[in-house]
Amino acid sequence: MQFGVFTVGDVTVDPTNGREPTEHERIKAMVAIALKAEEVGLDVFATGEHHNPPFVPSSPTTLLGYIAARTERLLLSTSTTLITTNDPVKIAEDYAMLQHLAGGRIDLMMGRGNTGPVYPWFGQDIRNGIPLAIENYDLLRRLWREDVVDWKGRFRTPLQSFTSTPRPLDGVPPFVWHGSIRSPEIAEQAAYYGDGFFHNHIFWPKEHTQRMVGLYRQRFEHYGHGSADQAIVGLGGQVFMRKNSQDAVREFRPYFDNAPVYGHGPSLEEFTRETPLTVGSPQQVIDRTLTFRDYVGDYQRQLFLIDHAGLPLKTVLEQLDILGEEVVPVLRKEFDSLRPAHVPEAPTHASLVAAAGGAKDATIHAVDDVTGKAPEAAAR
Repeated sequence: MQFGVFTVGDVTVDPTNGREPTEHERIKAMVAIALKAEEVGLDVFATGEHHNPPFVPSSPTTLLGYIAARTERLLLSTSTTLITTNDPVKIAEDYAMLQHLAGGRIDLMMGRGNTGPVYPWFGQDIRNGIPLAIENYDLLRRLWREDVVDWKGRFRTPLQSFTSTPRPLDGVPPFVWHGSIRSPEIAEQAAYYGDGFFHNHIFWPKEHTQRMVGLYRQRFEHYGHGSADQAIVGLGGQVFMRKNSQDAVREFRPYFDNAPVYGHGPSLEEFTRETPLTVGSPQQVIDRTLTFRDYVGDYQRQLFLIDHAGLPLKTVLEQLDILGEEVVPVLRKEFDSLRPAHVPEAPTHASLVAAAGGAKDATIHAVDDVTGKAPEAAAR
């Protein structure tokens, strides 16, 4: 099972001292968090994509490419890549390039995002959110799997004899998760293609998560990709830890109370009771996280949100130390002991290459701009 952290990259005032980090400080902090994640033995670092204040990760591939150069083992992902407002051609090119630079240590999570105004900023209509997600992803898959693509759709100009470059590393595209909090259509999409489904799992009660994951598993089996319990599931989660639970609650409360998303709403106690947010000791986090399996089944990836709401970098790095030293080793052992042999691990580049029969040179050589054929073929 894979464990890691994901960031939304918010620039938020620290409510305990009134200090707001600069964009530069926040960007450098995300890099420091990723490096620390590898240092303490976590598997995954994932970044969101936002194009508006107070968020800074507008260019995930730039951030992840830099982190790839600074790490050796860490899997790099997104949480989310905006499939609705990004051009599928650019996604295909950018993430294939990143795949090469990272030596295959890359996957990505498709999603629609949670910022309504982003649609007109990129020339789209939010009312087309679901159709955009469906059409754009279908094109993206073809661009990664077909050397020459002829395509016509509703939301972008047609493609004629188009080849996306570079081709995927070893001829195998990055693994894709489809992320959603509340849209059954996205769970259906993930199941249709046999891709992974990632439920954010930080705002809603467990019954909602159970329904969404259950739908995905049912439809995964329906489409013939394997039994329902073999579907590839990822979960988010929120934690804040100190040795003593009372210290954790006392320290985290001002950050929770003033957080941009849920501040000034339900109390910390209400939110921890009704959602997976866990604020307490490392053992409480272990115990709570292990219960996720009770209502979603065996799953493959667990990502924690730990760097939001104005928490200072020093505190976040301390949280990573606790995760790496006290929490994840126990969770890894427990989850692995419970998982049946027929339930797969999370896909990696190596496992996908093996499933495809080995690495292939996917290089496409020069073609005629008009015919899309190699020059010698075009001349005949």
